[in-house]
Amino acid sequence: MILLRHELGEVLREARRAQGRTLRDVAGSAAVSLGYLSEIERGTKEASSELLASVCDGLGLSLSELLGLVQDRVEHVETLTAPVTLPVGASADAEHVSASAA
Repeated sequence: MILLRHELGEVLREARRAQGRTLRDVAGSAAVSLGYLSEIERGTKEASSELLASVCDGLGLSLSELLGLVQDRVEHVETLTAPVTLPVGASADAEHVSASAA
């Protein structure tokens, strides 16, 4: 099961690390406690829209950019967890037909 808070946290962590910044630096820029930002990045806390806007400001991202990155991650995870369907009925029918014909 995909948890949005996990995917959101991963995107925030990746954005912060891509900028070469520390949790302390971003927490200070966003006016968010260091511990709370850490919990959001680890996916253990749900962030309000106001808090996400502050973190985005601290990272220099727009909320729409953040949500677009989260969407990309969720789509990727969905493709990894999607069930694979095999044409079992069609191949079984084909084997039955070829066995009867012989």
